[in-house]
Amino acid sequence: MGICLDELRLFVVRPTLKQLRAWSPGMEALLLGTAAQESQLGFHLKQGRRHGMGIFQILPSTHRQIWDKYLINFPPLASKVRGLASQRDFLQHPHTELATNLRYATAIAWLIYRAAGVERVETTDLPRMAKLWKKHFHHGPSARLRDFVDSYAKLVRPSENALPELEPEPENETAAVKTAAVQKTDTLLIEDESPTDSAPQYTAVEPAPPEKLLEKLPAPHRERLQESRNRHTAQSRARPPQARV
Repeated sequence: MGICLDELRLFVVRPTLKQLRAWSPGMEALLLGTAAQESQLGFHLKQGRRHGMGIFQILPSTHRQIWDKYLINFPPLASKVRGLASQRDFLQHPHTELATNLRYATAIAWLIYRAAGVERVETTDLPRMAKLWKKHFHHGPSARLRDFVDSYAKLVRPSENALPELEPEPENETAAVKTAAVQKTDTLLIEDESPTDSAPQYTAVEPAPPEKLLEKLPAPHRERLQESRNRHTAQSRARPPQARV
């Protein structure tokens, strides 16, 4: 038996999301479902060398990547997350916070989904929550949609016995595909040469040329600016070259 669901919801997950200005019923449900599937709501905090830590079973490598590759681009958000961690222990044993600090671990779990572009989810859309968990949180062949749905129905919403229908998962994977999937379970934010769905993607917007910006101005302003540019060009051409000393 893990942590009481209502206490975990009211004293950990909800206040953490609200402090980060990220609370919604759907995101709260997704994180509770993730904790239910990963650790049975805190029944396990550390299961083995190849497993993560805490109620969300977050790997140290994922924890490091969240800080080094995602939060580095959002200083105000990084400051809020750092405020949830211990003042001194975090500097000496940062990954231990994932097991001993429930609110900090919740923030990191939310950031894993946020870094993958997950911002909104409906509480009634359990199949989508299961797919988000499998795609962005728990990679590898051991992750099954049905496991997430069963854990959610048993621990998060036990009053509802009917489970939603899920699309059948493909079973014709080759051995090479399965082997590659196993190698990717060591990290939740996969590092590839090409960006993946589970990694944050950044695109730079090219600035518009001056002519395009000029066309957006009202006609009177555009005419005055054009006359000013013409006068400046004429004066530059008529100015004699400076003598060299």
